[in-house]
Amino acid sequence: MDDLKQIVSKNIMYLRTNNKMTQLELGEALSYSDKAISKWERGDAVPDAYVLKKLSAIFNVTVDYLLNKHDKDKQEAVKPYRFDRRIISLISFLGTWTIAIIIFAMMWFFGSLQWLVFVYALPVSLIVMISLTAVWSKRKTNIYFISLLVWSIIAAIYFTFLHNNWWILFVIGIPAQIIVLLSFKVRITQ
Repeated sequence: MDDLKQIVSKNIMYLRTNNKMTQLELGEALSYSDKAISKWERGDAVPDAYVLKKLSAIFNVTVDYLLNKHDKDKQEAVKPYRFDRRIISLISFLGTWTIAIIIFAMMWFFGSLQWLVFVYALPVSLIVMISLTAVWSKRKTNIYFISLLVWSIIAAIYFTFLHNNWWILFVIGIPAQIIVLLSFKVRITQ
């Protein structure tokens, strides 16, 4: 068991440093503390199967790779597949707006001009961004997207139903914004 701990610890440390991540960043990506990452890298403990699976997804390697010893020369040759997350995020964001434009154009063609399509496209595109940043970025990055999502949903409701009572936005929005801010203060520890 001690051999396995050392093998896994070296592989995690290699992959983390090779991807230029700090222990804190890796911990946030896994929803664990940096202390847990440090414990794994020291070989004091081995992450469970669920965490190994998440690690393999983050570093684009197999779980088998994490559990087996590698020669130094061969390990240097193994470069995890990297892709530009910003480009994928931009494509996803623009894809949402392209669909909105297509829907708008179809409605215009059939004689029903519905500009609300663009109002609804904003929360949908923010949900796409929240999903991508939850997987790829630091946890704190999502606070901005979630805040924008709350206000864009409130705006969509306003433009759809409440044209005269604009003050109701604050009645709904302020407590919702406070909940979002407080939810990011919650820490997950292991």
